Amino acid sequence: MPARLIKLLSLSGLAAAMLAATAGAWADDAPTYSADPCCNLCPEALDAKNYTTRYQQNFTTLVQAQGDWLFRTQEDLRTEFDTTPEGYRRLQQLHDAFKSKGVELVIVYQPTRGLVDRNKLFPAERDKFDYEKALKSYQAMLGRFSKMGFWVPDLSPLTNEQQAHDFYFRGDQHWTPYGAQRTAKIVAEKVRQVPGFAEIPTREFESHLSGRMGKTGTLHNMAGQLCGTSYAIQYMDQFVTEPKGEAADGDLFGDAGNPQITLVGTSHSGKNYNFSGFLEEYIGADILNVAFPGGGLEGSMLQYLGSDDFQKKPPKILIWEFSPLYRLDQETIYRQMMSLLDNGCEGKPALMSNSTTLKPGANELLVNGKNGIKDVRNGSNQVDIRFADTSVKTLHARLWYMNGRHEDLKIEKPETSDTDGRFAFELRDDKDWADQQLLAVEVQGPEAGTAPQQVEAKICKRNVFPAPARSTAQAGL
Repeated sequence: MPARLIKLLSLSGLAAAMLAATAGAWADDAPTYSADPCCNLCPEALDAKNYTTRYQQNFTTLVQAQGDWLFRTQEDLRTEFDTTPEGYRRLQQLHDAFKSKGVELVIVYQPTRGLVDRNKLFPAERDKFDYEKALKSYQAMLGRFSKMGFWVPDLSPLTNEQQAHDFYFRGDQHWTPYGAQRTAKIVAEKVRQVPGFAEIPTREFESHLSGRMGKTGTLHNMAGQLCGTSYAIQYMDQFVTEPKGEAADGDLFGDAGNPQITLVGTSHSGKNYNFSGFLEEYIGADILNVAFPGGGLEGSMLQYLGSDDFQKKPPKILIWEFSPLYRLDQETIYRQMMSLLDNGCEGKPALMSNSTTLKPGANELLVNGKNGIKDVRNGSNQVDIRFADTSVKTLHARLWYMNGRHEDLKIEKPETSDTDGRFAFELRDDKDWADQQLLAVEVQGPEAGTAPQQVEAKICKRNVFPAPARSTAQAGL
């Protein structure tokens, strides 16, 4: 062996011995540290009075769980799933209206984070959460949807999960791609039972990993606002779904033609979580996904109903995904849905109409009596208002009635929606409103200092959708 190499080896051995000795000394004298778990909730986050804004109240009140897990008391740990009699009445009307157009409506009613991930709660909170009561109430709500005629996948097997990959994010209300995948499997089984599914062109799809996504959770962000803390970003696998064995040639639907299944819903159905892709894989058919982030319960539904896609070629199956977070008795939402299902006043004779320029302040848009008194009862008529500026997303209106009564109506479209400047809605017919005779419609104009707004308005008869014969095929979940 060359002398130089022997010398180097000797030095290496000496260095190793010195390092070992030093390491032993450090081990004996190494300082010790104690660390509290990161980001425990501050007292302010436990007091509902500190959730002051409308957005913050969606998180009332945060609950600390294991690790970085947070829960919301009112939403995630709810034990009651229900709506009002008026909510059920409107849901039934909605079902019947879709059915009369040959559209079968599938409801994807998500289980809460508490039902799915209660094992992440600390024992004290887990004991306070009545899981059995919550599960029974959730299943009962699924049953009520089903009895109205909706097709309802039973997602209760997803609850109390023991899975390697989390269904929900630790600090966010959205499901992970794995949660979306597990949900899609169950939904697909129900979709394939829907009458007419056999007539839908089939196609094979496959999903594969496409990278990683980082999620800064909404619950974590709220805790940060209240406590001044910050949480680590949670990283999760991301997926993409493509037609099996087909080259990515830019043809969205290939040889399958226009999709006959449409997905509307919340941000859970957005691209990040690949819910629509997993549905395509497990259903075996093309899906038109019109959901968008920030759309809430009704945003994507209303946008889709007002589109040519729906009006000219309605789907055979419409999948509507939403969570128990949303109230199902919001009258203004149903008034819009029912009107747009019938395409508002498009192509219908107008009982009253006007085209004008709105100035700041209240503007008289329609008046019953200028050309003779018309019989415009709430229970059989609807309003269709169209702004020339398609970016208008808010309508403030006051509806006056012959007996001096009035209704203030505010319709807001999501900021993330693609709007057309159109606001179509039925006149109010709940309780004792159906027989009210409309006198006038006032609309709030643009803010002072801004350009005038061109607007057209019509009042016309609305369609009375017939109630379909009930099928027994949907009776079981």
